[in-house]
Amino acid sequence: MLKIFRKVRQKFIAERKFSNYLLYALGEIILVVAGILIALAINNANENRVLRQKEQVYLAGLQNEFETSRQKLAELIRVNRESYEAASSIVESIDSKTTPDEADFSSLLYKTLAYDISFNPNNSLLLEMISSGSLKDINNTRLRAGLTNWVSTINDIAKQEGELGQQREKLIEIISSENYSIRTIFDQSGLSENQMYLARKEDPVSNLELLDNQAFENEILLFILTSISTEKAHYNPLMKDMDQILQMISSEITPP
Repeated sequence: MLKIFRKVRQKFIAERKFSNYLLYALGEIILVVAGILIALAINNANENRVLRQKEQVYLAGLQNEFETSRQKLAELIRVNRESYEAASSIVESIDSKTTPDEADFSSLLYKTLAYDISFNPNNSLLLEMISSGSLKDINNTRLRAGLTNWVSTINDIAKQEGELGQQREKLIEIISSENYSIRTIFDQSGLSENQMYLARKEDPVSNLELLDNQAFENEILLFILTSISTEKAHYNPLMKDMDQILQMISSEITPP
């Protein structure tokens, strides 16, 4: 095509048909510009396709991470609830002035204190995207904002979990004093034999006097309050945020 234009141009110049030559020159310029624009359009289309493919990979990875994190949070909510419900049962015994069986009391103490409540989400991909600046490759602006806010929300929850851990430690300090026995809790709950491979003590120290210990009652009430607050003010809203993020991710994923 360009060879043909060159021959036409040479013919016009030889015949001194300058007006025709100017029209030809304009046409040649338009042709060159059009070619450049077409090339740029093709290049942009290829770049956009690569970016969208990259985004789909990120979205699939984020979906997997958040689904796993959601399962972890659901289990953590269950364990935390089991802990404060067991603690509430202890307070009911204190209020009713009834003395539970030693084994039942040990079981309630174990359920109350056995588990550290700490949410450990799968965030490796998200953190890598944030640190590398790849979060900008997510086209949905609401999703980008949700992912950014997610990190700060997790940090706030970690502070609340720290407070809950402190309340648990205060209870353990009381039970660890010389008047009471951690070993009795382990023996009566089956932990000694089943996990520590220890035989039960023949003359266990009773922990039932804890029910008359005012410091113990004070601390277990604060523990219950902090546990419930952790669930209602932090875990439940976090679960709602996760569901919204997963919904947005799902809407952005293109079916194969």
